[in-house]
Amino acid sequence: MAERCVHLDDHVLKGSHFHCKNCFNSETWDFSAGREWTEEVKKDFLRLAANPHIKRISLLGGEPLADENLNDILDLLNKIRLSFPQKSIRLYSGFTWDEVFNGDNEIRKEIISKCDVMIDGRYVDDLRNISLKLKRSTNQNVIDVQESIKQKRLALYCN
Repeated sequence: MAERCVHLDDHVLKGSHFHCKNCFNSETWDFSAGREWTEEVKKDFLRLAANPHIKRISLLGGEPLADENLNDILDLLNKIRLSFPQKSIRLYSGFTWDEVFNGDNEIRKEIISKCDVMIDGRYVDDLRNISLKLKRSTNQNVIDVQESIKQKRLALYCN
């Protein structure tokens, strides 16, 4: 059976300041678009994630690491890790690993540390390659987060 996943972008947290050319999800750029992220919406998301057929949760955007989303994303990840420690979490971000871990925003670092895989870097349309696994432009990295933290250096994810 194919691995099933639930995507956060389907469930409201939105907004991006990057506005990458030909972004596949440009309708999520507006921070005020869609339904409001409420406790009830979060509970619905967590009920969906509880399905035993769901093996992976993907956080994508918009931009999950935008300042406007950080507290809600961290709260959600804490609940996911507590309730579903066996589920894999993938985070897609226009921020690079180096931007986050060389920066001073501790919440971004904490969010990433709760993930298993991070696909980093802005989508660059001139570097588009649809044959790539989990990413769509050659400048992006698919990072094994836990191994990178353990080794204190970037470790690429091999699937």
